[in-house]
Amino acid sequence: MGIKNIYERFIWFDDQVRRKKFPNTTRLSQEFEISVKTAQRDIEFMRDRLNCPLIYDESLKGYHYEDETFSLPLMYLSSAELSSLVVARKLLQDISGSCIGDEITTAVDKITSIIKKHAVSPDSIDDVMSFHLIDYSPAPEDIFRTVLEACLKKKKLSLNYSSPARKEDTTRCVDPFHLFNYMGAWHLIGYCHLRRSMRDFKLNRITNPRMLDEGFSLPRGFSARHYFQSSFGIYKGRDKQQVVLRFTPETAKWISDRIWHRDQKTKTLRDGSLELSFPVAAFSEISREILKYGSGVEVIKPEGLRQFIKAEINKAAKIY
Repeated sequence: MGIKNIYERFIWFDDQVRRKKFPNTTRLSQEFEISVKTAQRDIEFMRDRLNCPLIYDESLKGYHYEDETFSLPLMYLSSAELSSLVVARKLLQDISGSCIGDEITTAVDKITSIIKKHAVSPDSIDDVMSFHLIDYSPAPEDIFRTVLEACLKKKKLSLNYSSPARKEDTTRCVDPFHLFNYMGAWHLIGYCHLRRSMRDFKLNRITNPRMLDEGFSLPRGFSARHYFQSSFGIYKGRDKQQVVLRFTPETAKWISDRIWHRDQKTKTLRDGSLELSFPVAAFSEISREILKYGSGVEVIKPEGLRQFIKAEINKAAKIY
């Protein structure tokens, strides 16, 4: 019998207990055509390993739950699934930024209980993996909760937004399409009825969000994955330009395995320099990445980006 067959027996037995049918080893063995000894081992596993609060009633010659609120942890994990669950647990803990409150704590606790059943040493789970966010912007819990609920229910949002670009606070009506975390900051992608176009709203700049009764439909063909394909980071633009960066041999050693863009192309030159090329729709974010590497990188093209970086370097030089 495979693992799935065993869990099928667990599911059946759990259902019988909840329906107060008072199942026992004999009934389990007859239902699945297994030996009484195998049926007894199944029940013992449920009680001792899955922590099912099973109590045997002598008068009824069957089992019932001491705690009827108990939920059977019906999950068999392969090694790949277990690895993914460990990653998910750490992401939930480290990226949530306290913006989901008690709910995230409950979810993490449930995941932890499952992982512990598969770990050699349950106390060492937190020593296996971690994520360190140097810079992040936690969103207020009430803001996050309202925005997420509107996304899930496909309801329009009314909100006030403080735009750093325009230096103004405006009231917006937004169709909330997608909520995502980028480099530690939560963003909402949605259609803004005030600007009549798609917009990116940073959650910690939103105030007074209110989910409206009016619903909306996603545009035909819209998907978050396709939306971000043409962008570098989160900035979007209509016209894409090909950026070519040349890293010095020394810097190339450190960034050769880094993925900047899904459509990037790399070329190693004779002197060990690395040329990296990919399309971008806006210079705002890529310029900050370029400046991080100082003299270790040169913008080959486009000329507009090259001149922008040159101007920024000159401004910085005047400060120092």
